[in-house]
Amino acid sequence: MTQVLSKTYFENPDVVFLARDLIGKHLITHIDGVVTSGIITETEAYAGQGDKACHAHLGRFTERTKVMYESGGIAYVYLCYGIHNLFNIVTNTQGNADAILIRAIEPTQGIDIMQERRGKAEFDKSLTSGPGNVTKALGITKSHNQHSLTGNDIWIENVEQKISTIVETTRIGIGYAKEDAELPWRFYDKESKFVSVK
Repeated sequence: MTQVLSKTYFENPDVVFLARDLIGKHLITHIDGVVTSGIITETEAYAGQGDKACHAHLGRFTERTKVMYESGGIAYVYLCYGIHNLFNIVTNTQGNADAILIRAIEPTQGIDIMQERRGKAEFDKSLTSGPGNVTKALGITKSHNQHSLTGNDIWIENVEQKISTIVETTRIGIGYAKEDAELPWRFYDKESKFVSVK
């Protein structure tokens, strides 16, 4: 039995708990008339308060980060290095600017569509491992920024799938965050091959 995660779920004030809890949940998109989906296998938590790695650190409020200050349950999609759209989930209540980056999924539906979007003939871990690959495979672009995650184009379902071992480790590519780069706020499914870095 599956259940779509509600807005209330995303308003939980503990972004680290949610980042871990999302491992094993089912991320689904209905974009351009097709459905693609996968099991979330890797996430990173970012806290608006006191986290030097967060885009909204020290109350930074810009055209890009303003979506992070909204109430949880919407998408924060931004362009990284001018190339990759990265998909984040805004969490907590209005004004807190917490978010979770989805770094990898294990494909379950629409794999042929994902391969077409990625220009890949082979079905291997690189299809949906790494945040830029996830968004491209699922059809998520900057046009989905601020979209509700309880609507009809992007949503997450709770599935009866037990993850045997979830690894807690440091986040990737945030050396600029100094001591906060050492926080164990990245989570991944140890048994899945669809993880960017183990």
